[in-house]
Amino acid sequence: MSEFGNLETRVRRKSLLNKVMTAEACVQFFKPGMDLGWSGFTPAGYPKAVPIALAEHVEKNNLQGKWKFNLFIGASVGAETEDRWAANDMIDRRWPYQTGKNIAKGINEGRIRMGDKHLSLFAQDLGYGFYTPKIDVAIIEVSAITEECGLIPTSSCGVIGEILKIADKIIIEVNTGQPSFEGMHDCLIPRNPPHRQPFLINKADDRIGDPFFPCDPDKIVAIVESKHRDKGRAFSDADEKSEAIAGHILDFFSAEVKAGRLPENLLPLQSGVGSIANAVVGGLANGPFSNLTVFTEVLQDTMLDFFDSGKLDFASACSLSLSEEPGFPRFFDNWDKYADKIVLRPLSISNAPEPIRRLGCIAMNTPVEFDIYAHANSTLVGGTRMINGLGGSGDFLRNAYLSIMHTPSSRPSKTDPNGITCVVPKAPHIDHTEHDLDVLVTEQGLADLRGLAPKDRAQKLIDVCAHPEYRPILQDYFDRACKETLSKGIGHEPQLFDRCFKMQQNLAQNGTMKIKNWDINVDLCE
Repeated sequence: MSEFGNLETRVRRKSLLNKVMTAEACVQFFKPGMDLGWSGFTPAGYPKAVPIALAEHVEKNNLQGKWKFNLFIGASVGAETEDRWAANDMIDRRWPYQTGKNIAKGINEGRIRMGDKHLSLFAQDLGYGFYTPKIDVAIIEVSAITEECGLIPTSSCGVIGEILKIADKIIIEVNTGQPSFEGMHDCLIPRNPPHRQPFLINKADDRIGDPFFPCDPDKIVAIVESKHRDKGRAFSDADEKSEAIAGHILDFFSAEVKAGRLPENLLPLQSGVGSIANAVVGGLANGPFSNLTVFTEVLQDTMLDFFDSGKLDFASACSLSLSEEPGFPRFFDNWDKYADKIVLRPLSISNAPEPIRRLGCIAMNTPVEFDIYAHANSTLVGGTRMINGLGGSGDFLRNAYLSIMHTPSSRPSKTDPNGITCVVPKAPHIDHTEHDLDVLVTEQGLADLRGLAPKDRAQKLIDVCAHPEYRPILQDYFDRACKETLSKGIGHEPQLFDRCFKMQQNLAQNGTMKIKNWDINVDLCE
């Protein structure tokens, strides 16, 4: 027996041991063009052994571009599986979120058809059969299987429940290379309307389901033992800009508490991924607030620091998305310290509007950019190049008690250290509208937009959030837009559509968004 047990101890429904086979033997169940459903969410809890075996089969037999599948997964998974598949041209359709250089390249070159979707809606729509009436083969990673054939997930819940509802065949990877996560999950498969029931979550630590997903044993065609660990993402440390943004947000929280709009222990926190999110969590770990709770979708390494600070009491999420090093080893070595303070829920519950609205979550996420009227772009650079996808940011921002987006005021281009402004006249793609967002923050300052009309909002964002090098450029645009549109009686939200993307055009041609003027008769390359 290994340190964490073996297949015989993890598979408690003993009749399933007759279906044990190698990952390589499972290749027989796959044919090109199939619709596949995987467990996993922001690389955690995803199957490894069988997807790797399929990639090796394609590579050994020169089947690149010939064996292509449609992937339906809760969110991104590890590069050793999905990104390797993309490098082998094994993906045709992909929903709803991904990470990896090869898959992003395939999407932007048109070889992979990706669909983007709010994650909570993707989960329920998958179960409704909107994307495919059935999943041909599901590959689910589990910690254990109960006597009743309940599947106990590993480090995420994702869309396991919805996949099981419509799966034709199921392959189970039992991961014995890490401790069992049994007891950490709150699993529920929502019923379809008109029989759908309320999600009665009143506190972050409430549970409404079971510690496993029920599964039809007759659908299981193979049991595979896996010892692969999650290849979790490591994020860069917080920099000076991230720390400044975190400071503005903490000051804002203090002011809201003083004004009586937030309790002293705030409200359940949702935080996206990345260095700014890490800086905010780090600031909270060292800040004046205590007895805090988290209701989010992803827990990163900094959440362990948050627990260690004694300021965080409990965290609810869909995924334990720790880094491969040092995150997961740290968690496993201190299991008794962290495990009973965390619950992992299905995506359809963790991101559902109902509990987010009821709990009064404070949502904090990072966009690519936002415009002067507070429309935010989270997905498409330049309005066309897909990065990862919308993720769950919209689920929280549209329903939160406070909806906050934070970004540096500028980013470097190849030729200019402040060549890209993250505050633009008009976002070239909009994921979150002005109706969704309450507060926008850069290292320059925090703009509380609640109760402001569009033109007031624009002036405040220019004054407070824009980088100093771009403020006069944006002000000139705004003044021109106001003058021209108001004179025609069309100026509620002034825009000049013949020049609102001139900054982006200049970036493409000259490597900077610092244009000399807004005249339309002047060449960009003066």
